Amino acid sequence: MKFLVWLHDTYQRTAASCTQQDVDEWLATGPTTRSAIRTFFVVAKKSRLNAAVTVQHRSAKTSPSLSQDQRLAWIHELLAGASESLPYRVAGMLLLLYAQPLVKVVTFPTSIVDDSDFGMSIALGTHPTDVPEPFASLIREHLAERPNLRTGAGPDSPWLFPSTLAGRHLHPNTVMDRLRDLGVNLLGARNRAIGELVLECPPSLVADALGYSPQVAFLHADKAAEPWARYAGRAIGSP
Repeated sequence: MKFLVWLHDTYQRTAASCTQQDVDEWLATGPTTRSAIRTFFVVAKKSRLNAAVTVQHRSAKTSPSLSQDQRLAWIHELLAGASESLPYRVAGMLLLLYAQPLVKVVTFPTSIVDDSDFGMSIALGTHPTDVPEPFASLIREHLAERPNLRTGAGPDSPWLFPSTLAGRHLHPNTVMDRLRDLGVNLLGARNRAIGELVLECPPSLVADALGYSPQVAFLHADKAAEPWARYAGRAIGSP
């Protein structure tokens, strides 16, 4: 299977240790026929070989995406805190602001957050990324009130999102289902977030900061540039 060969050659991982980010990169950097690996991962989940990876049905020729207005509306909604509890608001903000897959978000330790007199930063990739207000205040509140510390997780839990099970972090499906029920298009939110970020910074810097491969960042940069290229072409050709 080409995917497994690529996975081993690129990241020295197997089907059992494969991550959602690996699969997303494989799908994003090749032809649409790569979506056929969905069958493999359905079987892998049933056999408990790998239950962490989900490959959605391919139902459209283009990647789903929110509009920027929709993304900003969800950011405002989660910051306001009217519709969801604090841990899920923080997780959703990491998706909407920094394009972080939720399967990765739930595995973050608290040590990725650095809060000093100079402000807050968060280590998502090679280099720390600044956390603006009011999201920084939201993270501080969450760190002070992490759930499950008095039950299963214990007071010494290293996880940013501790589970009710001792030593474990929240299962990604728990977070994904809560945000989907709220109405957030998870893949669309991630596509829009990274698409906006590569318009503001060089794709290589975005990749380093967010923990993405350069190939994925440049692919999103190309997609984001297409409407502008068409607009520029019309403008140059107009009388």
